[in-house]
Amino acid sequence: MTNDKNQKEKIYKLVKVAVDAISEKKGNEIRVLDISEISSFADYFIIASGTNKKQVQTISDFVEEKLEEQGKMPAGKEGYPTASWVLLDYTEFVVHIFSSEERIFYDLERIWKDGKEIEI
Repeated sequence: MTNDKNQKEKIYKLVKVAVDAISEKKGNEIRVLDISEISSFADYFIIASGTNKKQVQTISDFVEEKLEEQGKMPAGKEGYPTASWVLLDYTEFVVHIFSSEERIFYDLERIWKDGKEIEI
C-alpha cells in the first residue's frame, strides 16, 4: 500500500507506539503482520488479546490515547461496546484486540498467513 520510504518509516513508528501501548496494558500474544505485499487496504495488522472485556477496552483506549498524542486518529472503530473484538482502523495499519475466545475463533493469523510476522 505505502511505497514512499519516509512514509513507511513514519507508519512503522506509529505501529511501534501501538504495540508499546498494548504491552504497557498487559495485552497478550502481541503479533504484528506485514500485509503490505498482499493487501490493498493496509500495511500492517497488529493483533493482541485481553483477558476480559474491561482489559480489552482499556487496551483499546490506551492505544487510541497514545496514537492521538502522535497526531493519529482512527478512521474507524468497531466492537468497543461488547469488547470481544475491538478493531481500530488507522488506514495504513489496523489494530485488532480480541478476547481470548474470539481470537481463537477468528484466527486472523491463519487467515493472513501469507503476511510476514515482524518483531517490533
